[in-house]
Amino acid sequence: PYLKRRNGEEKADYPSPELEEILKRTLGVPLFQEQAMRIAIVAAGFTPTEADELRRSMATFKAKGMVAKFKQKLINGMLNNGYTTEYAERVFKQLEGFGSYGFPESHAASFALLVYVSAWLKCYYPEAFACALLNSMPMGFYQPAQIVAEVRKQSVEVRPIDINYSTWDNLLEEKSAKYCALRLGFRQIKGLREEDINVLLSSRTRFTSIDELRDLDLSRATLEKLADADAFRSIGLDRRQALWEISVCDDHPVALFKGQPGETAREEKPSLPVMSLPEHVVQDYATTSLSIKAHPVSFVREKLEQLHIVPAEQLNTMQDGQPVKIAGLVLVRQRPGTAKGVCFITIEDETGCANLVVYENLFQKFRKEILQSRLLMVEGKLQREKEVIHVIVKTCYDLSKLLRGLTTTKADELPLLTLSRADVKKSPVYVPGNDQRNIKTAAGEKVFPGGRNFR
Repeated sequence: PYLKRRNGEEKADYPSPELEEILKRTLGVPLFQEQAMRIAIVAAGFTPTEADELRRSMATFKAKGMVAKFKQKLINGMLNNGYTTEYAERVFKQLEGFGSYGFPESHAASFALLVYVSAWLKCYYPEAFACALLNSMPMGFYQPAQIVAEVRKQSVEVRPIDINYSTWDNLLEEKSAKYCALRLGFRQIKGLREEDINVLLSSRTRFTSIDELRDLDLSRATLEKLADADAFRSIGLDRRQALWEISVCDDHPVALFKGQPGETAREEKPSLPVMSLPEHVVQDYATTSLSIKAHPVSFVREKLEQLHIVPAEQLNTMQDGQPVKIAGLVLVRQRPGTAKGVCFITIEDETGCANLVVYENLFQKFRKEILQSRLLMVEGKLQREKEVIHVIVKTCYDLSKLLRGLTTTKADELPLLTLSRADVKKSPVYVPGNDQRNIKTAAGEKVFPGGRNFR
């Protein structure tokens, strides 16, 4: 239909009452598969079976171009029923336009309801919404670190994993200001078994020492994972102190002497070197994929400022078309099939997220930096459309090597930095074939996860 101005308003003009009946609810634009079927039957003389075949060609994830085989039949049918060639071709183009993602009206209504309910919960009960998402992982678009960062921006207090307060799932605790506090659960710790945590929870009153956990016959590996995740703070031990006690107290009394202090308990405790905040953050990411202590990029902000790289939050104050440099951890990369090779990237720093647009020719030029960087810096031009802000990328740089400065474990400037558990001294090892610019754990796992790729 044509849009015509009537009484100062633009309204759809329909070529026939039959099509008006089909399209008036969507202002003349066919949006749903049912509408496409009815148009084919009413305007082009399709049989119900042929109209269903047209619907199937528009189903989600179908191969591109399947709608095209109905073009001639649809246009000829509409011409035979008195419609103009121009209008028939325009209707076909509209059907073809959403042919790769067309869906039924019931699907749209259900999705709209889910979106509304989710948005309402996120607005009024952000702590409950975030807690539910975390307990449903792995799922969705973003990783736990981004969910936690987002809910903290909404003034929700997020509390760490702790042997005396956490459960397997993330949970809500008493109100802290406007919202309930969100307590992180043991499920966030990599490699921890729920069966072992159930043993801990079934006997928990309030632990005051690691020996009490040993009395539950928890394995040393389980205790080490808890210590790695810095879960002993409520008994006055950080991760390094806890790991030391776990590693040296092998004379723990058993049988008749169970519950008595061991020989090492009477020995003078050594003065362990204090872990820096950046080291704690790196270890947090290595064990739980997130940290509520600080954001990794905040520790290299001074170096980024020397390169005139602005924080993400500053984009809100910049003008459309202004040149900009920005850097952050890569969260998401997308190359939708309908975007003609354009790559959309989301990066994150300590102040927020930024959305990048990389056109196909530049993607091929900077493919290595885009796909391998953990810390990506780009130069480009700001694009602003009201509240929507993007950076149109012109150049990409891999700054992942700056993350190596978050730890003091360095040896001979090796290109691959491995991070051992806090109390274990192991030299970094070069592993041929591995990505040489990323921080890794002693087991070879990447501390800062790479961006999630969607097509």
